Amino acid sequence: MSEPTTGGGYGLSAIPTTTSVAAPALDYLPPRPRAYRPKIALIGCGGISEYHLRAYRAMELDLVALCDRDGERAEKRRREFFPDATVTTDYREILRRDDIEIVDAALHPVERVAVIEAALRARKHVLSQKPFVLDLDVGERLVALAADQNVKLAVNQNGRWAPHFSYLSAAVRSGVIGDVASVDFTLQWDHTWTAGTAFEEVHHLVLFDFGIHWFDLTARLMQGRSPKRVWASVARTSFQEMKPPMLAHVAIDYDGAQVRLDFNGHVQFGQEDRTVIAGGRGTLRSRGPSLSEQSVSVHTAAGDAVPKLEGTWFTNGFMGTMGELLCAIEERREPENAAAGNLHSLALTFAATRSADIGEVQIPGRVRRMQP
Repeated sequence: MSEPTTGGGYGLSAIPTTTSVAAPALDYLPPRPRAYRPKIALIGCGGISEYHLRAYRAMELDLVALCDRDGERAEKRRREFFPDATVTTDYREILRRDDIEIVDAALHPVERVAVIEAALRARKHVLSQKPFVLDLDVGERLVALAADQNVKLAVNQNGRWAPHFSYLSAAVRSGVIGDVASVDFTLQWDHTWTAGTAFEEVHHLVLFDFGIHWFDLTARLMQGRSPKRVWASVARTSFQEMKPPMLAHVAIDYDGAQVRLDFNGHVQFGQEDRTVIAGGRGTLRSRGPSLSEQSVSVHTAAGDAVPKLEGTWFTNGFMGTMGELLCAIEERREPENAAAGNLHSLALTFAATRSADIGEVQIPGRVRRMQP
């Protein structure tokens, strides 16, 4: 039997010879308002607030108040980042201040809804920590309330502005690879740091608490296309001691496209995060040992390109979410991370977790709330 030849024989396709070309110049860095410098308050000074405050200090924003039920925790953040800010244990004091225009609600989902609603009624613009809500009906009500009050409601989906994801999204929006046919997210990382913390009590730690970033990225990359079906499965590794399943995979069908997500949160050696986006005119790839160490490549008929990107997931991410809200207010438009759009991301998330629970395909939007 003769050996198959490239482009024939057993159907092997020819691998075209490529050349190195300059990477597309795309606007992927966190947005900054031109002149708008409102006074901002942070409600909730837990662990994640450190990254909010680091970003806001780097952006030289005017954060004037910190609130937490644990006054010492808020005081600690004040000393670390914004020493001239005031501290309170009652968020209603912040909402009564006429000088504060924006509230960053960095609270847990259950307690966050009442604060967001009160802030909107006080005519404050709001940046909500993710996940925005645990019930789509509640989310729709808050979106409608923001519209009625003529204020902006955005969600802190910081993964959108991680350098590699922001560049990939910009490339898709700019038509660099044409219509998207498939997206593959593959993550092998170590999430065992959550052992012994409150996170270990979250059954869908991988699909919901962590995976929500990738469902949000899915919705963004698919640019408004309606998902038809979602199927998901989770499993425990044979050696894990943690409570939540650390393995998960998801398939999402669109007309003429598919998105696949594969997670292993119990990889302690040789970690890798990889993304492949294939379109009608090219392919985008990102790969690295962590979410902040990624190499991006662009492959089109013109050749192969490797852009040099600036920043990290946390730095760019938290600068991006607040920066986009500020720009939207200044420019009198809806922010890219508006809560209304985030409901599509949540619909995918809820459908996936429900599918994993009962082993059946789900239709996004029909699963209205996150099951406990």
